[in-house]
Amino acid sequence: MKKLILLILALVPSLAMADPLGAFREPGVIALMRHATAPGGGDPSGFRLNECATQRNLSEAGRTEARAIGARFRDAGIEFDAVYTSQWCRTRDTAMELGLGAPIDAPHLNSFFADRSTGPAQTAETLAFIAANPGKRLLLVTHQVNITALTGITPRSGEIVLTRPSNGRLTVITRLPPP
Repeated sequence: MKKLILLILALVPSLAMADPLGAFREPGVIALMRHATAPGGGDPSGFRLNECATQRNLSEAGRTEARAIGARFRDAGIEFDAVYTSQWCRTRDTAMELGLGAPIDAPHLNSFFADRSTGPAQTAETLAFIAANPGKRLLLVTHQVNITALTGITPRSGEIVLTRPSNGRLTVITRLPPP
């Protein structure tokens, strides 16, 4: 019997290969998404949180990426219990374009690129937020610095890092590159 199982495993592709989105269906997974393409880096001088015209925003290609990612999830029947986003326009717009549910502002997901001193506190607050939502499948749309602080991974624009909470940290399960 053991030889038969080993033969089957050798001949059949892994479940991840057969269903690359399968892990997203598991309860309790946390999907960390970097906003879609917004040309440039950081924010312009004069940046104001409540004024999109003062920020670095999604390009049309970024909007198209976000819609394609959302369609991929919908086509695969994947739903999230909630979609949270930073208060930056490029993350809010990404979350809206996904079409996976009304995004909820979460200030702890705001970028700390311009003020790295707030990074440890925001990271701790995000981990506490995740711990307070056990078993929920959440999509958090945020920024590169936030995802890197939480996982050690530097994601590309529009990339999703799928994680699972474990002992006050996040364990990376897989990465979903942008379209």
